[in-house]
Amino acid sequence: RRALNHELSKLFSDMWDMDVNRLVPGKDYTIDLQGKADVTQQGDSAVQDSAARHLFHNVNEERLKSIKTFATFISLLDNYETSTGMAEVVTPEEIIENNCFLDAILATEVMKLAHEYLLKKNLAKPNLADFKYQLYDIWFQLYARKEGDRPDSCGFEHVFVGETRRGKQILGLHNWVQFYLQEKRNQIDYKGYVTQKNKTRPHKDDQVLSIQFSWKGSVKPIGSTFIGVSPEFEFALYTVIFLLAEERVTRETVKIEEYELQMVVCRHGHHIGTAYPVLLST
Repeated sequence: RRALNHELSKLFSDMWDMDVNRLVPGKDYTIDLQGKADVTQQGDSAVQDSAARHLFHNVNEERLKSIKTFATFISLLDNYETSTGMAEVVTPEEIIENNCFLDAILATEVMKLAHEYLLKKNLAKPNLADFKYQLYDIWFQLYARKEGDRPDSCGFEHVFVGETRRGKQILGLHNWVQFYLQEKRNQIDYKGYVTQKNKTRPHKDDQVLSIQFSWKGSVKPIGSTFIGVSPEFEFALYTVIFLLAEERVTRETVKIEEYELQMVVCRHGHHIGTAYPVLLST
C-alpha cells in the first residue's frame, strides 16, 4: 500500500469541510444497500442480483435543482453519445452549457481553494478566465478513446456520464447523480455493494461506496463512487491530481474524513482519461 499523501489529505479534507453543497445522508437522500454483490467479471451477462430495489431510495430533487452547480451539471448529462467509436457532436448550446457549469463551480469555495493550491504549485494561471479555459481543455476537449477512432470521448463524459464499448463493457460512470438519474429511468440495475476482503458491510450514511451494477446491458463488476458530494468537489480533487501528475496513471492515497482512499487518475494526452476513488478503509 502506498504511503499516505499528507499534503493532499489536508487539502482534500479542507475541500470536504467547505463543500456546502454536499447533500446530507438521511436528510437530503437515503440509500438502500441491500445485499452483497457476487464476484463477477467484466462482460458477464448473467449476474446474481443481490439487490431487488434501487440503491437510491429517495433524493431531494428540489434541493438538487436549487443548487446552481448541481442544476448546471445535470444539464450536461444528456449531451453525450455513450457508445465509444461513435463521433461526438458538440452543439453551440452544449458549449454554452459547459461554460455555465464551469462558471458555477468556479464561484464555489471548493474550486477557489483548488485554484489557489494550483497557483502555488505554478500549475494554473492566476486569471480565472485562463483557469476556466484550462479546465475546459482538461475535461471537455474531445479525443478518440481508441487509436484511429473519431473523437468519441472526453474526460467529463467518461467520469461523470459513462460510456459503453461494443455493448459489452461499461467505462467510467463514477458519479452518483448520473447513477441516481439512470436508476430512476430504469436504465441502471443496482446489483449490490462490494466489500474488500474481511471488511464489514458499508453503512447507509457512508459517502464513498463500492458497488456493482448493470447499465445498457453490461455489468460493471465494481465501481467506486462518492455519494452525495457536489460536482465541484469531485472536479477539484481530480483536477488537482491530474495537474500534479507526472505519470500516465497516478494513484494517490489520501484520508478524507474517515475514508482512506486511493484516488486514481489516468491521463489521455493533455486530458483526463478517467478518475475515480477506490475505498481502502473507513
